[in-house]
Amino acid sequence: MPPRPGVRGACRDASAAVAQPPLSRRTWLRRLSLSAMVIAGLPACDFRTPPALKIGLNSWVGYDPLVLARERQWLDVRRVKVIELASVSETLRHLHNGLLEGAALTLDETLRQVEQGEDLRIVEFLSTSHGADVVLASPSIERPTQLRGQRIAVESSTVGALMLHRLLQSAGLTLSDVLVVPLESSQHLAALRDGRVTVAVSHEPLARHMRAAGFWPMFDSRQMPGEIIDVLVVRAATLNQRPEQVQALVAGWQRGLQEFQADPAKAAELLAPGVALSEADYQATLSGLRFYTPGESLGLLGGRGPAEALQAGKLVETLRGLRLLHHVPVWDHLLAPAPALQVSRSAMGGAP
Repeated sequence: MPPRPGVRGACRDASAAVAQPPLSRRTWLRRLSLSAMVIAGLPACDFRTPPALKIGLNSWVGYDPLVLARERQWLDVRRVKVIELASVSETLRHLHNGLLEGAALTLDETLRQVEQGEDLRIVEFLSTSHGADVVLASPSIERPTQLRGQRIAVESSTVGALMLHRLLQSAGLTLSDVLVVPLESSQHLAALRDGRVTVAVSHEPLARHMRAAGFWPMFDSRQMPGEIIDVLVVRAATLNQRPEQVQALVAGWQRGLQEFQADPAKAAELLAPGVALSEADYQATLSGLRFYTPGESLGLLGGRGPAEALQAGKLVETLRGLRLLHHVPVWDHLLAPAPALQVSRSAMGGAP
């Protein structure tokens, strides 16, 4: 992942960041979005219209329809800015520090953030992982039962803890049997190569680079179906104060998803260079994901809720067992179907 400019400083700092164009258009747009994020918070901004929503996401193929919508300019940057960040940890830091109005996150991380005091609302269900979250191991480790005493790189995120828990369960081990090394996902390949760790809890597209370097997939999310779910969240205050912009965000995701699935080869041609993958490898990573259709997402948002439909009851039970969650979520409070409903009504009525 290429370095990104900071999010603090004056307009001249943002201008300097834009003045150094990186190699790929996707990376250039990522930096431009970060620079715009800085400028949006400065006193010189035009307050006659609301500032653009700043939506953060890390490098994960399950979020790429939103990146595609940005690249194709289906999202009006005056209303919504998609900000790519180096890791989920960085996304959470930006969200916690008030630099973002929303983010693409896993459901488990969302539940944890809400319990820790972030007033978030889920406005769209995006995808579920079916092999795209992967544990990579050194060739010297031939089976999970050999993990005892090994150093395992894990990002300090809820999904990292969940994956590690399931991995150890499959090997009949506990957390006390291994040494956890907290590392952001962008640092895992380097740590494997220099021997600081022998195992890494990772995800696509980063996992593909590790496989190419000779590390093998020991465990993946196919062995824990329905537990890793991606959602799009916004702050409750943002939803209340700027509902039309949240609708634009949801509409942008749905447009990006439609085009992403209609012509995956074309999407790969545009997006693969930004994550340093070949177009073939990029398309191969998609086999580990299942995207929710807008109708499925709306059903989950406005129906009986994910506790019944998405095995989220099992997820909540596991998170509580790991002491990452202490209370059962209030789904009626967390789920916000109104933006998706409005987008659906506009589409059926032919409205723009």
